[in-house]
Amino acid sequence: MSVNQQDLDPDSTTDVEDVADAEEELIKKCEEMWKDMEECQNKLSLTGTETLTDSNAQLSLLIMQVKCLTAELSQWQKETPEMIPLNEEILVTLGKEEFQKLRHDLELVLSTIQSNNEKLKEDLEREQKWLDEQQQILESLNVLQNELKQQVVTFSESRIFNELKTKMRDIKEYKEKLLVTLGEFLEDHFPLPDRNVKKKKKDIQESTAQLITLHEMLEILLNRLFGVPHDPYVKISDSFWPPYIELLLRNGIALRHPEDPTRIRLEAFHQ
Repeated sequence: MSVNQQDLDPDSTTDVEDVADAEEELIKKCEEMWKDMEECQNKLSLTGTETLTDSNAQLSLLIMQVKCLTAELSQWQKETPEMIPLNEEILVTLGKEEFQKLRHDLELVLSTIQSNNEKLKEDLEREQKWLDEQQQILESLNVLQNELKQQVVTFSESRIFNELKTKMRDIKEYKEKLLVTLGEFLEDHFPLPDRNVKKKKKDIQESTAQLITLHEMLEILLNRLFGVPHDPYVKISDSFWPPYIELLLRNGIALRHPEDPTRIRLEAFHQ
């Protein structure tokens, strides 16, 4: 349906007046902008054609922007604004286009918000899963701590002393057992020489001193080593059978004094 501007109702007349006012205001602003640009152009023309330095780079950009705006304003001044006929069909069409554009923009905003919500939801689920795992670990550690607290046994001083005393007694008994076993081994395999055996004339005359066993010799050397560690050497007496002395020296069990060959000591195997 088509109607003339004279047949429009008062509301349509008011719309025409609003459009005219808006047009006048737009033209007024354009004129003000044009005056401002003319003033800037006049100021720039007064500065001459000096070579721009690095510090005046921004001024050069402003000059280029002024030129572009001037050309654009000149183009707009050459064109005559077209008045949109204010009939019902055109207004409805324009309204529909604006609503379609607004709907499209709102749909884009909605899609963006939904996408962000999905991402936030995934982040929340991941953080919640991590929190649940940490909570389970904490609960497991608390259970373990409680179990360890229940298993802790408080030892009194008397109990510790009794345990140490028992261990020392066991060690002494084991030491005695080792000494007895060693003595039996030495008596069986390293007995004293048979005095009834006839000696050859080239042999050294038998000493009047009574010989001691290899076991006794080792006990003397061992007691000296631990009793007097700063001077572990023992004087070789007539009671030491020379073959046993040579046996200990050859096998590295005993050592001679570096200055006195009549003194020997037990090798410190414990050091």
